[in-house]
Amino acid sequence: MSIAELQASLPRAGRLEWLAARPGRDQPMKTSDSARLIEDRGMEGDRASRRSGGRRQVTLLQWEHLPVIAALSGFAKVDPAWLRRTLAVSGINLLALRTRRFRVGEVLLEGTGHCHPCSRMESALGPGGYNAMRGHGGITARVIEGGVIRLGDTVTSGD
Repeated sequence: MSIAELQASLPRAGRLEWLAARPGRDQPMKTSDSARLIEDRGMEGDRASRRSGGRRQVTLLQWEHLPVIAALSGFAKVDPAWLRRTLAVSGINLLALRTRRFRVGEVLLEGTGHCHPCSRMESALGPGGYNAMRGHGGITARVIEGGVIRLGDTVTSGD
């Protein structure tokens, strides 16, 4: 198999484990069991959805990275809300979705790049929080086809 074929192969579906909206800068995350994603805007109620366009309409975090981030920042456990991402998924490697289309439930997303940590991780996780997140920040995506997503929805290739 070629490298391109290997990169396109996703052996199993992932699962949506957590979701939350960021209503405004420096405001607490609002977790939920479901959310409406709006085409070319993002998650309803999230500050990114106030205008159309953009590459950071939705931010995704790898659920399996939470214990790593916790260990690197000196916590027993890290709450995904501290990290300010809108979705956390398990069972599928997010980096494999970084430049392709994929589905979360009925919604079609397109990966637009890495979601690098920001300096706010120092206050969220304490000194060294930024470096604890490096390589574990997840990806950004835009909404191609909107709809409702729910905890437990599958995450699959959108091809």
